[in-house]
Amino acid sequence: MATSLYKAQIPFRIKGQITCTHHKGRQLDLYCEECQVPVCIKCVSTVHKSHPLCDLSENTHQTKQDIQSFIDKTEKVDLVQIDQYITSTDKQLKDNSTIFDKLSKQLKIQTNKLKEDLDMLTAQTLSLYKQMEEDNTKLLQTYKQDLESYNTQLKHQVQECKIALQRGSDIQIYDTGCEIQSPVTLPVKPALSTASFSPNKNPQGHLEQALGEVITSGQGQDQALRSHERRSVASSARQRPSLSQQRSERKERTLSIQQISKGRKQVKSPVYTLLPQTKVLGEWTSRCLIHSVCPTTDGQMWTSHHDSNTLILLHSNGRVIQEVKHNTDIMDTSLSSTTNTLWVCDKENNITELVSGRLVHRFSTREKPQCICITANNHAIVGMVKHISKFTTKGKLVCFSVATGTGVPLVCTPYRISKCPVTHNVAVADLDGTYNGGRGIPYVIVMDTDFKKLFVYRGEVTRACRLFIPYDVVYDSVGNLVIANGINNRILLISGRGEFLSIIHTTASCIRAVGVDTGDVLWAVSGINNVKLLQYSSK
Repeated sequence: MATSLYKAQIPFRIKGQITCTHHKGRQLDLYCEECQVPVCIKCVSTVHKSHPLCDLSENTHQTKQDIQSFIDKTEKVDLVQIDQYITSTDKQLKDNSTIFDKLSKQLKIQTNKLKEDLDMLTAQTLSLYKQMEEDNTKLLQTYKQDLESYNTQLKHQVQECKIALQRGSDIQIYDTGCEIQSPVTLPVKPALSTASFSPNKNPQGHLEQALGEVITSGQGQDQALRSHERRSVASSARQRPSLSQQRSERKERTLSIQQISKGRKQVKSPVYTLLPQTKVLGEWTSRCLIHSVCPTTDGQMWTSHHDSNTLILLHSNGRVIQEVKHNTDIMDTSLSSTTNTLWVCDKENNITELVSGRLVHRFSTREKPQCICITANNHAIVGMVKHISKFTTKGKLVCFSVATGTGVPLVCTPYRISKCPVTHNVAVADLDGTYNGGRGIPYVIVMDTDFKKLFVYRGEVTRACRLFIPYDVVYDSVGNLVIANGINNRILLISGRGEFLSIIHTTASCIRAVGVDTGDVLWAVSGINNVKLLQYSSK
């Protein structure tokens, strides 16, 4: 007699058994409608006492109908559908290698083309260098010959002067004196052609753009996607998630990539880690209040406060190096990566440049500037209520942001602006103030060079934590975004496409300003004057 694995004392009937499991040798002639099992005559007064019973043969007709229905449905629907699935899968199997073979060929063709273009560009540049070298050689050789001729003439003239002084007559001395009043002209030094070459130390972003856009979806590329998006962030050790969690995360990441590629609002993965390699290089309290920061190329930092008319240059240890007074309160500052000069926008609508220790007026804006960013090609991007505008350094308007098709402006209350050194995209931290007609939901918007919206980031880190006030935003050298989230005292690292990467650092008080210097050292100001120097890896 068989017994259940879970209820060892209760026997159960195996398929095909015609005798009762409770009463040995008894034929199963009856059917218990309550328990829906066949029973013997003796079960009527024992195991199935008081249960509604009928002859087993009476149940056969309905059971046959159920079996026939199952056969009909399976043959006409399920098996047909499975055959279609098999046929479709066969086609996918055949197409799969063809598709990826085609993609691989396209990738190789594009790669070879880029190599050829790069070789051609290199050859053209080398040819130009060679031509410039030859031209300079000819100029220098001619200049040398002229100098030698000039040297010979001067020596001859000196010799004639000596002879005139020794034995020359009065008229000879007179003539010699006249000659030295009109000396031989010194040859003019030629203007040589010059050239320079600065290797791109972070070409990855440019290479990816040149290669083309790669869009993937599905589970197969999950690990590669994670590696690609977090190649600059070391993953901290954590417990492996469950299978259901992995599927959920994978689904959200795939949705995020697909929606970003279509320019829609993205859904971020809820998984995040603290950057394990972030190091505090220094920490000190400034004697001045700090509202904005501009790290320089030599380990120093310009600071300002929006209720002050003073610029202060600080050393990396907090020592005050220089103070510059302005004639009105300062709104924001930006350092030119080309000229290394500081630019300022103020409450009187002025845009000024710090030259030789004094602020020199460059141009004025019609509206009050809220923030400023000086680009690598010496344009000034100025944020004003409900729009940002790009000017030349002489004040000529180049372009400005326009409202969306629904009439809603791309920016409402721009607070900080940063331009990417890799893609040249523009990121704006927008407080979205209701006093300016906004909804009171701060965000970071990223636009291309023509101020067309690419994506909006609203602080998505986890589903349980979406409070977001971006008090500052800045690009680092590889094109990632560093964002100061003031409401929960976190510094976030975001990829150039808008995906959350990690939390760089968490402080005990509100983070007001961040700046990244040329060595990717992060200067962070929390509270009103606490400064930290943080080293994090973004490569």
